Amino acid sequence: MGKPGAFLEHDRVSHGERPAAETIRDFDEFAVPLSADEQRTQASRCMYCGVAFCQTGIAFGHARPSGCPLHNLIPEWNDLMWRGLWDDAAERLALTNPFPEFTGRVCPALCEAACNLGLHEEPTTIKDNERAISDHAWEAGNVRPLAAAGADAPKVAVVGSGPAGLAAAWELARLGAAVTVLERSDAAGGLLMYGIPNMKLPKDVVQRRIDLMRESGIAFELGCDASDPAVARRLADDFDAVVVTAGAGDARRLTVPGADAKGVCLAVDYLTASTKSVVGGGEPAISAKGLDVVVVGGGDTGTDCVATALRQGAKSVSQLEFLPAPPEARVPGNPWPEWPNVKKTDYGQVEAASVQGTDPRTWATDTLEVLGEGGAVSGLRVASLDWSHGKPERIAGSEREIPAQLVLLAMGFTGPSRGVFDALGVELSEARGGVRPVMEKADGHKAKGAERVYAAGDARNGSSLVVSALADGLAAATEVAADLGL
Repeated sequence: MGKPGAFLEHDRVSHGERPAAETIRDFDEFAVPLSADEQRTQASRCMYCGVAFCQTGIAFGHARPSGCPLHNLIPEWNDLMWRGLWDDAAERLALTNPFPEFTGRVCPALCEAACNLGLHEEPTTIKDNERAISDHAWEAGNVRPLAAAGADAPKVAVVGSGPAGLAAAWELARLGAAVTVLERSDAAGGLLMYGIPNMKLPKDVVQRRIDLMRESGIAFELGCDASDPAVARRLADDFDAVVVTAGAGDARRLTVPGADAKGVCLAVDYLTASTKSVVGGGEPAISAKGLDVVVVGGGDTGTDCVATALRQGAKSVSQLEFLPAPPEARVPGNPWPEWPNVKKTDYGQVEAASVQGTDPRTWATDTLEVLGEGGAVSGLRVASLDWSHGKPERIAGSEREIPAQLVLLAMGFTGPSRGVFDALGVELSEARGGVRPVMEKADGHKAKGAERVYAAGDARNGSSLVVSALADGLAAATEVAADLGL
């Protein structure tokens, strides 16, 4: 195990962040990792528990699952890292996680929520340790391409190059399939490339992985829409299996008067436009410069919108949350190792507070109408909600107007778009306001209605986390490989 009793000697120290006054002036990464020696000290705090809840990846109650959905062998690589065996730690990490450079930056650290040390003390810095191991492996040149598929290898198409698609493609190639990834966008990576801002996940980190996958013989077809009947026919004719990992791209929208006004935009479109301008240069197609910006919705995407608007020079940024503010600390009904349902202030809110003097969030707020002038948004009419009876009740006399020339909708997704599944002949069912593919088995990935078509990630389960999509992509690849006799 790590250093015996180290958790009694050393407090938790996580990565630093550049000052907010500095970060809002650029799109460079805001996280500042610890030194290698400092990170080894943090790894030594791991207790190498007999029952390591950190790697369980299950829901202990009604809240989000705790523990790693990838079932990373966390105590083992923490111990190797503490002993300075960085290469061995990277090999152990790669057994379960093909892309730790992503999860070490953007995962909300479900593992840390279930860390045994976190029951009474601050948990081990598992996420930071994971990033440190991955960064060391890349810097040492130890992240190498896979062996190319043989001439007679079965051919598998993966539709979508987000987390689930990349994971499925990597695992299928590792198992011996000849893999082709079809991506509708002009760049591979899905939300890793365009949905998560550069300051949180630098795009050179994504691109180097794509380049390595190409070196491994994995082909990428960009600008290729699998919902096109001609493309769907080619998939059916030319491939032994098709894995649909097109994400949950059907975004929720406002259904109030004036919601179609110019300046009301989906968060994913806004973030995509911003990242394209950061990567390629030029002005973004959608900009917050000089505007009053209102972000409707919370979560990581809402935070990213707040942070991006600040960097673009917004006049003001506010964020509306429909739900009430979570408690500041755990309540009795939310014990460890459940995911802690507590109020969190992320980098975007910290930056907004440093500029505007206050947290940009307004909790328990409902949007009633989009106000407009000349067809363009000029503000929102909103009202406060009372959640004390367990459901939202509008508070009389709380209606008010908020100025806004740009409204960003970060309200989540109902599920995948129908196009790809319809083109491939997959049966769909209505679920939670959206659609889902009908699966042959409840716990399987093969879709019903189309021979040799599988689904994975958000396209199968609905919107989730990067780490969950990776896990599902790997599971789908394993099922496909077994069906193909690999």
